[in-house]
Amino acid sequence: MTSPAVTVRGDASLAWAARAMARHQVKRLPVVDERGMLKGVVSRGDLLKVFLRSDEDIARDVRENVVARHFPGAWRSVEVDVEEAVVTLSGLLGDRSLVPVADRLVRSVEGVVDVRFELTPNRV
Repeated sequence: MTSPAVTVRGDASLAWAARAMARHQVKRLPVVDERGMLKGVVSRGDLLKVFLRSDEDIARDVRENVVARHFPGAWRSVEVDVEEAVVTLSGLLGDRSLVPVADRLVRSVEGVVDVRFELTPNRV
């Protein structure tokens, strides 16, 4: 074990925890609260589980929690396809200015490795 102990706060992102583990070459990382009290331990395996979601689970999550929730009327006929954790959004685009927002939201879904857009403008 390293001294002083390398820790991560409970509200840290998975990416932050993974970077800390890699930077300090540790396999486990104590999780502490704002007072430094131990709340748990995260391992490399715990971090990898996020990326082991099925393509179907990821697609459902993107459809329900990104497209339907945030863009219900802005995009018509948007298709969500996932292959090897790469999300492709295709179909008619109602508002091009929403693409960067959609990109960020889709990338925040656990398990997403990359996002591709194959959207065409809605000419109505």
